[in-house]
Amino acid sequence: MATGDESPIFEDDESPPDSLVKMTDLVAVWDVALSDGVHRIEFEHGTTSGKRVVYVDGKEEIRKEWMFKLVGKETFCVGAAKTKATINIDAVSGFAYEYTLEINGKSLKKYMENRSKTTNTWVLHLDGEDLRVVLEKDTMDVWCNGKKMETAGEFVDDGTETHFSVGNHDCYIKAVSSGKRREGIIHTLIVDNREIPEMLE
Repeated sequence: MATGDESPIFEDDESPPDSLVKMTDLVAVWDVALSDGVHRIEFEHGTTSGKRVVYVDGKEEIRKEWMFKLVGKETFCVGAAKTKATINIDAVSGFAYEYTLEINGKSLKKYMENRSKTTNTWVLHLDGEDLRVVLEKDTMDVWCNGKKMETAGEFVDDGTETHFSVGNHDCYIKAVSSGKRREGIIHTLIVDNREIPEMLE
């Protein structure tokens, strides 16, 4: 039934709605867990038009049209701490491309492996709300749902406690020695005198 005289979906003086134009050249999506939350990075690469568009959490961060060089890099910031991210665009063969994401100069895989050593993450449900609590071990900063918490440190008999509040709830992260050199210090989140299990990211 295709005759070549089929009527177009849109009249000549109309253009498709933005929702149909957006993300037509989407080639890569990454979810990146940072202290202030999990951020979604999306990348559009128009290999015929040379277009490059980077979205972070649905918000357009970079848009470049008519790039004649189809390979290269796009660098931008992610999250509250303005963490540096770079998308590398490499030609694999012919017109095939590979897209890799680097966070703070490391591949996403290496960054996440390192992050699992330098942070602890807990997810809990409190007062009808899902909470994600992150401890940055190197600075002892505590984040809850994207906000850096005000904390107070205290030395106790068997280690330290970092106190903070979430709503009307008393919380603290207890740090005690494992007694084993390889394991180092064990961090435990206590909310209203109840231990919260750690989540592995």
